[in-house]
Amino acid sequence: LQIVYYFNVFYYSFYFLATLLMVIYKSQVFSFPDGNLALDLILLILMVILEVIRLYLGFKGNLTEEALPIVTSLVLTIGSLLLCLYFLFWQTYVLKADVIINAILLVTYGLEGILDIIAVSNFARFYI
Repeated sequence: LQIVYYFNVFYYSFYFLATLLMVIYKSQVFSFPDGNLALDLILLILMVILEVIRLYLGFKGNLTEEALPIVTSLVLTIGSLLLCLYFLFWQTYVLKADVIINAILLVTYGLEGILDIIAVSNFARFYI
């Protein structure tokens, strides 16, 4: 689980920079309807904040073998997942690169979710 968290830190850094650069590119090449560029940027910043908190709680819960931080991280993963789906399907312009990087992020969320559930069940069984 810890390895997946480390991978996600590096991949999400790449994801954020790539998405930000693609939003800037799209704003220069395409014409955005009023307010949509701001919405995309605000949701991207919200996603960064959510991701930092989510990964911190996941790291903390896994290293201390506590179930509550991991469960909280798992709940926050749902919010991150919804924002990832927004950038995959509902943002103003979706490029092929958007589809690829969002699909990889969805796979990492799925893998983390499965491993989080396994870790929580192991921690709960150990302390009961």
